[in-house]
Amino acid sequence: MKNEKERQFEELVRQYKRTIYSVCYMFSRDNEEVNDLFQEILVRLWLGFDQFENRSSVNTWVFRIALNTAINGSKKARRRPQTVPLSGEMDLYNEEDASLEQVRQLHAIIQRLDVMDRGLVMLWLEGIGYDEIAAIMGISVANVGVRLHRIKETLVKNAKSNTH
Repeated sequence: MKNEKERQFEELVRQYKRTIYSVCYMFSRDNEEVNDLFQEILVRLWLGFDQFENRSSVNTWVFRIALNTAINGSKKARRRPQTVPLSGEMDLYNEEDASLEQVRQLHAIIQRLDVMDRGLVMLWLEGIGYDEIAAIMGISVANVGVRLHRIKETLVKNAKSNTH
């Protein structure tokens, strides 16, 4: 029988599942990595669940834990040798859909950014305001604006170089 804490945690996961998966897909390259990262984030959320004191919004807290876990995982992954997954899964994108090809190209360009910048872009693409991005990332609101401006310039420059 589930206790109240477990029910509250399950509700939190249901409510923020999309958010957590957004972070996972921004920082992982294949389904196995995504699932592993998702599980790691859930463990971190569970371990911190009792300590959450509502000093920030639940959304900010979930994003902060998810991003920190993903960023730390990305740093660890760089130290591991690269592997190639053996998978018979098919690509879920329709190869002939031009808009999906653009999304794929944008994702590839974003993947070249460092992990902190990827986190900023992901939060911005999620429609989160600068104040909340600053709280999640632990930087000033002004720094969010400056970094996003520089990132956008970099993305535009990289996109242009990919088309030529």
